[in-house]
Amino acid sequence: MRKFLFLLAFISTATLFAQFTDYNTVKEVKVSNKGVVASAFPLASEAGAQMLREGGNAFDAMIATQFALAVTHPQAGNIGGGGFTIATTTTGKKIALDYREKAPSKAHRDMYLDENGDANLDLSQAGGLASGVPGSVAGMFKMHEYAKLPMEKLIQPAIDLAEQGYALSAADANSLNNRKETFLKYNKNPIAFVKEEPWKEGDILVQKELAATLKRIQKEGQKGFYEGETAKLIVKQMKESHGIISKKDLKNYQVREREPLVIDYQGHQVVTMPLPSGGLVLAQLLKMVDLKGLKGMQLNSPEAVQLMVEVERRVFADRAEYMGDPDFIEDQTEKLLSPAYLKDRMANYDPSKATPSSEVGKVENLGKESMQTTHISVLDKDGNAVSTTTTINGGYGSKVVVSGAGFFLNNEMDDFSAKPGVPNMFGALGGKANAIEPNKRMLSAMSPTIVLKDNTPKIVVGTPGGTTIPTQVFQSIVDVIDFGANANIAVNAPKFHHQWLPEEVRVERDFPETTIKALEKKGYTFKKTYKIGRVEMIVVDENGNYHAVADGRGDDSVAVE
Repeated sequence: MRKFLFLLAFISTATLFAQFTDYNTVKEVKVSNKGVVASAFPLASEAGAQMLREGGNAFDAMIATQFALAVTHPQAGNIGGGGFTIATTTTGKKIALDYREKAPSKAHRDMYLDENGDANLDLSQAGGLASGVPGSVAGMFKMHEYAKLPMEKLIQPAIDLAEQGYALSAADANSLNNRKETFLKYNKNPIAFVKEEPWKEGDILVQKELAATLKRIQKEGQKGFYEGETAKLIVKQMKESHGIISKKDLKNYQVREREPLVIDYQGHQVVTMPLPSGGLVLAQLLKMVDLKGLKGMQLNSPEAVQLMVEVERRVFADRAEYMGDPDFIEDQTEKLLSPAYLKDRMANYDPSKATPSSEVGKVENLGKESMQTTHISVLDKDGNAVSTTTTINGGYGSKVVVSGAGFFLNNEMDDFSAKPGVPNMFGALGGKANAIEPNKRMLSAMSPTIVLKDNTPKIVVGTPGGTTIPTQVFQSIVDVIDFGANANIAVNAPKFHHQWLPEEVRVERDFPETTIKALEKKGYTFKKTYKIGRVEMIVVDENGNYHAVADGRGDDSVAVE
């Protein structure tokens, strides 16, 4: 039925999709001498794969997939948010692009505090004031410097998808229905995501305003978003929604090309994003667990989970204390990765019992987390690898759609510390290092990563999941390197997460009960949750074959050149 519905949605679309006759989600492929794309939605992955078929490289595929996700995955895929890209090329170049959202120039430290000095997180999580200056479009144009095909061609699939429509999955229909009242609350004008009758599986979602916005980008380049008609519409929406992003903020936005964070782990080079991303968290996790070592342990065994949980506990305490935008704070990366510091952090680890979180940081209460980020992993046949994670933060971002432009704006301002000791929507604590300042980039958990072996890609990986992002990338990497798991097991094995606070280990419902019971006896508290992360992973085997896996927790799909 689903195959038919997807096909029906594209009977009248452009030639690009005319050859596709099967829109079933593909979860796993093993190929040689062909490029692969893994993303959150089948049609987006196919858009990227089509660019590979037409002579493009991994960067072309990434850009086409990202723009397509802005249409087919509105709860997270975006042009109204931001993200990070890690890439490695066949020439040995390592690339780290930071197109994280920025605080508007009128932002200030206490902008979410009421007259009593209490944080009003409703303002940082929904409505116009929650939005930072978007960076995704600028990021795609910066990435295009490494691509081969014209940008006009790379955007066309997204335009077709927006203009002609695509069939909703059951999950997407339910998601839109569940947020109808919220959408109506924050949008005075009609939006494509709300209709009188409930959405159902197979309904065609058409986004004419978004198509027009994408056409302006296609015709005018980056200026088609940050200046001109689209910029006017964003600023107008800001005034209607009590936001503070200005015309100048948009025009002045720039991507930062940073030095990748590279560490050695078990004979591999791990290439990830530096601050303000979650890459430093990932690097600490790997370096700290390596002090004790996972040799001889089994995937999700009590011994392995305990060690990894205790490492996660300590690193998240460091995150709250030290991490933020390196352009605004003293960058403590060197200290936090130094052998002496890491050894000292693990000095009170006791395998016979749980370490109280109060012994590794200052305790506060925590909140919830969200999955509404999205990740794309691409590896082309020549060996160029691109790992990209983007977000609008919470599900559907600020819930505000730019009227006339058709896309959701982010609620990324909530990733700042609204007040020291007050958790954001993901339950993450922050302090002065992540306080709000004009033009500052908020701290992120996003951790796109490429693992090299002998200077060639071994693993391309990333995931959505709020604060669970670095822990899931961490677990996926050690599953392959330390536990010898294949890509499918590494992606789909039951996941766990600890973020220092609250004092609990979050596990998926099918997590091994034997491990839970064994660790409960040592003082650990467990909380079961529906799902953690949605990993997109490509692993290259010893024969050079690509094993690409899209997470089974969603509509994620793999496409082949």
